[in-house]
Amino acid sequence: MSDFLMSSSFLNSLEEGVLLLDAQLGILANNEAASAMLQRESRELVGRPCPSLFPAMPCAHHCRTSGLCTLTPDDGEERKIQDVLIKNADGRERALRVWAMRVPHNAAGVHCTIILRDCSRERELEAEVREHWQLGGLTGRSVQMQDLYQKILRAAASDASVLISGESGVGKELAARALHDNSPRAGGPYVAVHCAALPETLQETELFGHSRGAFSGALTARTGRFEAAHGGTLFLDEIGEISPATQVKLLRVLQEREIVRVGENEARKVDVRIIAATHRDLKAMIAQGLFREDLYYRLCVLPLHIPALRERREDIPLLVGNMLATLAARYARPPLRLSPEAMRRLEAFDWPGNARQLFNCLEYAVVQSDGALIPPESLPPELAALSAAAPAADSAPIRPPPAKPLTRYYAPPPSADEERAAIRDALRAAGGNKAEAARRLGISRTTLWKRLARYPELDSAR
Repeated sequence: MSDFLMSSSFLNSLEEGVLLLDAQLGILANNEAASAMLQRESRELVGRPCPSLFPAMPCAHHCRTSGLCTLTPDDGEERKIQDVLIKNADGRERALRVWAMRVPHNAAGVHCTIILRDCSRERELEAEVREHWQLGGLTGRSVQMQDLYQKILRAAASDASVLISGESGVGKELAARALHDNSPRAGGPYVAVHCAALPETLQETELFGHSRGAFSGALTARTGRFEAAHGGTLFLDEIGEISPATQVKLLRVLQEREIVRVGENEARKVDVRIIAATHRDLKAMIAQGLFREDLYYRLCVLPLHIPALRERREDIPLLVGNMLATLAARYARPPLRLSPEAMRRLEAFDWPGNARQLFNCLEYAVVQSDGALIPPESLPPELAALSAAAPAADSAPIRPPPAKPLTRYYAPPPSADEERAAIRDALRAAGGNKAEAARRLGISRTTLWKRLARYPELDSAR
């Protein structure tokens, strides 16, 4: 058996690279395929410790410290596979898949074999396929995502305003960026504004700028976001959160294509393409008097809707692969993958937070796991606790337990005194911060503004 293993004709007939190791992990022999993959002659390989060839592989450190090949599986254990990238002499990367096999006791002193498979072409083909499954930062091969890609590319060729809708975490900002990057304005600036993060008092100056001395503390003139985006794209995220007063001024800018800085009278022309996004139902807000109908139609010339992750479960494995690659690079880990059971649980979960929640879940699992294979036990508690017999992706989804709802105004409606008292208490608890008070009440800031209009005496409550 050992003579057969050591036979050069046998070894060189194999497409895979083969390294024969002794008990001290030194290389006894190799075949031509291994020399080609590693770009080293046999004389450079024989006698060399195997771990020194693959210093980037996690097993190399364990092999050096333990003196044993940690890739060799125990009896009945599945093959232990690791992927590694090595650089050719020309600087190009070569992808190798590596595993080991234990060899029965023999006179030649061969303890185990290391098998190398060149996966570079597979990676190239995967990259070519991924080009059809990705647009910018968006990823998906589902019918819904392919349709979305086509709509984005058509909209990108236009200069009309776009309104992107979808639940939180679906990737609305990624879609906005893809619109800009594929448009004639790609060479111009891309300016993103998170409207929900802007206090009402700062919305106008942030968007339109101000002159020196326009208000107390305005020691210098300031360029607003519209001017900063001149010649490019302005992305207004969470557009449903802007105040009624700002809505009026934004409408004028969209109509006249000019802005007036706070504290000035002179209008300034701006050449800006507007992309807005929201997770709210703006039509319902219009019916409630919370959002201007004329502004909605100015923004929604080209509507785009991004589907929720639960509506395209077939994209989950693809998303997981991309996210794990990102996390492996972030944490300096080898290529990571999920166990089949862990993947089944991800595909069955309902993902109320969509792709953003999926990424956070995977980051948790990467931190909690040690090896390249992530087991279901490393997933967050709400997923790790699921039954091993989790339903398939096409069955009823597993929904997380409902969160305790925030206080809202349900029927029967509260009396005016009760409503006034609730708002006063929330404002005091929030130190006068209206955004925080609205969060405590479980209502939007716009709704809170309308309530304060009824009770002006509460506007100064602390």
